[in-house]
Amino acid sequence: MVKISKFIEDQNKLSNRYKQLIEEAYNLRQTDHALSDISEYKAIQLLHKINRLRYLNRGPQQPISLN
Repeated sequence: MVKISKFIEDQNKLSNRYKQLIEEAYNLRQTDHALSDISEYKAIQLLHKINRLRYLNRGPQQPISLN
Protein backbone atom coordinates (compact mmCIF):
# COMPACT_ATOMS: atom_id res chain seq x y z
CA MET A 1 0.00 0.00 0.00
CA VAL A 2 2.90 2.33 0.74
CA LYS A 3 4.28 1.81 -2.76
CA ILE A 4 0.96 2.75 -4.33
CA SER A 5 0.64 6.01 -2.38
CA LYS A 6 4.28 6.87 -3.13
CA PHE A 7 3.65 6.11 -6.78
CA ILE A 8 0.58 8.37 -6.88
CA GLU A 9 2.46 11.12 -5.06
CA ASP A 10 5.31 10.96 -7.58
CA GLN A 11 2.86 10.98 -10.46
CA ASN A 12 1.17 14.09 -9.04
CA LYS A 13 4.53 15.85 -8.69
CA LEU A 14 5.39 15.04 -12.30
CA SER A 15 1.99 16.29 -13.48
CA ASN A 16 2.40 19.56 -11.58
CA ARG A 17 5.89 20.04 -13.03
CA TYR A 18 4.53 19.33 -16.52
CA LYS A 19 1.85 22.00 -16.08
CA GLN A 20 4.49 24.47 -14.88
CA LEU A 21 6.69 23.85 -17.89
CA ILE A 22 3.80 24.19 -20.35
CA GLU A 23 2.71 27.45 -18.72
CA GLU A 24 6.29 28.73 -18.80
CA ALA A 25 6.62 27.83 -22.49
CA TYR A 26 3.36 29.63 -23.25
CA ASN A 27 4.42 32.75 -21.34
CA LEU A 28 7.81 32.85 -23.06
CA ARG A 29 6.39 32.33 -26.53
CA GLN A 30 6.13 36.07 -27.27
CA THR A 31 9.41 37.18 -25.69
CA ASP A 32 11.99 34.42 -26.12
CA HIS A 33 11.34 31.68 -28.63
CA ALA A 34 14.43 29.66 -27.71
CA LEU A 35 13.56 29.43 -24.02
CA SER A 36 9.98 28.65 -24.94
CA ASP A 37 11.12 25.75 -27.13
CA ILE A 38 13.41 24.42 -24.40
CA SER A 39 10.65 24.54 -21.82
CA GLU A 40 8.22 22.85 -24.20
CA TYR A 41 10.79 20.13 -25.00
CA LYS A 42 11.28 19.42 -21.29
CA ALA A 43 7.52 19.28 -20.82
CA ILE A 44 7.17 16.76 -23.66
CA GLN A 45 9.88 14.58 -22.16
CA LEU A 46 8.11 14.73 -18.80
CA LEU A 47 4.80 13.83 -20.44
CA HIS A 48 6.42 10.71 -21.92
CA LYS A 49 7.61 9.73 -18.46
CA ILE A 50 4.12 10.31 -17.02
CA ASN A 51 2.56 8.17 -19.74
CA ARG A 52 5.03 5.34 -19.09
CA LEU A 53 4.15 5.44 -15.39
CA ARG A 54 0.43 5.36 -16.17
CA TYR A 55 0.99 2.39 -18.45
CA LEU A 56 2.88 0.52 -15.75
CA ASN A 57 0.27 1.38 -13.11
CA ARG A 58 -2.73 0.14 -15.05
CA GLY A 59 -4.75 -2.57 -13.38
CA PRO A 60 -4.73 -6.23 -14.31
CA GLN A 61 -6.51 -6.82 -17.58
CA GLN A 62 -9.28 -9.31 -18.09
CA PRO A 63 -8.46 -12.14 -20.46
CA ILE A 64 -10.11 -11.86 -23.85
CA SER A 65 -12.42 -14.71 -24.69
CA LEU A 66 -12.79 -15.67 -28.33
CA ASN A 67 -16.37 -16.96 -28.02
